[in-house]
Amino acid sequence: MTFFRKYPIGDSCLCWSMGNAIDPVVSRKILSAYRLLKNDLSTQPGFRDLVPSNTALALHYDPLISDIDDLTKKIEQVIQRVWASEQSEEMEKAAKVFQFVVRYSGEDLKRVASHNGLSVSEVIERHTSPIYTVVMIGFIPHFPYLIGLDKRLETPRLSSPRTKVPAGSVAIGGAQTGVYPSESPGGWNIIGTTDPEALKHLEPGDRIKFCEESDL
Repeated sequence: MTFFRKYPIGDSCLCWSMGNAIDPVVSRKILSAYRLLKNDLSTQPGFRDLVPSNTALALHYDPLISDIDDLTKKIEQVIQRVWASEQSEEMEKAAKVFQFVVRYSGEDLKRVASHNGLSVSEVIERHTSPIYTVVMIGFIPHFPYLIGLDKRLETPRLSSPRTKVPAGSVAIGGAQTGVYPSESPGGWNIIGTTDPEALKHLEPGDRIKFCEESDL
């Protein structure tokens, strides 16, 4: 049974979609397939990039020299194998863990606490407890979208995005948390700040642990 939807994005990208909403189980399976495929496909003629997201995997290729049928076969075989397995060992073994020290003094910290009926200290405790997984990187270079956020911290994005969010801002947007790698517009709730330098080394599937500055 086919559980994915395959469609082109222009003439040099093919996408496999596995859903329409954030689901940690789906995201981890996509990351596992990505980890298995990225090195193998990198030697294939015409291969340009493989990009995971929360619900999809996108292949970028050169249509003039690629054997798209062969690339498609390889990708779908791995997707089928990963979906048939209940384990994501490939992703777990390859994942690197990064620690970010956070000063929890963001301008939206009290808003997140109030929205969820928590104290500021409870927000900090719940935000520092998980080890998060980098599910994808965008909307600007090196911005990590992280899954693993405590459901009690889920907070809607701002109704009016800011035109400038400082680099290193740690923020919550809906069911995800992330770190702004550089100054940019943004509508997520800023709860703290950290050094964004290590974001340059992150890859999809890596892990992040946040620690409160006063704890160290």
